[in-house]
Amino acid sequence: MAKITLRGNPVNTSGSLPEKGSKAPGFTLVKSDLSTLSLNELAGKKVILNISPSLDTGVCATAVRKFNQLAAGKENAVVLAITKDLPFAHGRFCSTEGITNVVTLSGFRDAEFGKAYGVDLIDGPMAGLYARSIVVVDENGNVIYTELVPETVQEPDYDKALAAL
Repeated sequence: MAKITLRGNPVNTSGSLPEKGSKAPGFTLVKSDLSTLSLNELAGKKVILNISPSLDTGVCATAVRKFNQLAAGKENAVVLAITKDLPFAHGRFCSTEGITNVVTLSGFRDAEFGKAYGVDLIDGPMAGLYARSIVVVDENGNVIYTELVPETVQEPDYDKALAAL
């Protein structure tokens, strides 16, 4: 269990992010068109998992916009924006914002993702959503960078995540 804050108030996660150097836990999540995408399907690519509570919050939306811009042109890399928002909300957000370089994924069907990555918020007003975090996976499926953002209303460190690629 990790401790973070939400507007200065302590909240806890269900566990810890995967260790650097470990194999990234597998998952199958739902895309905005209701099809699924698994981590196994991205074998051979570098993957940034941008995990957050909801695209309907300002910081989460900003992070997706920034990764959309910063990820453009990154060779052999894909950015996944993972929340528990419904796929319909993801589709609406991407079409409204012109998001084309990020794949949005919903964990609404998969209770195991949050546990495997240790990002389920287990208390506080956003209990049941994911903690803001970044996990970067190399083309062999190994975790090469992690960040659990200590204050939920702060943005992740984009430069460090992209440098890990």
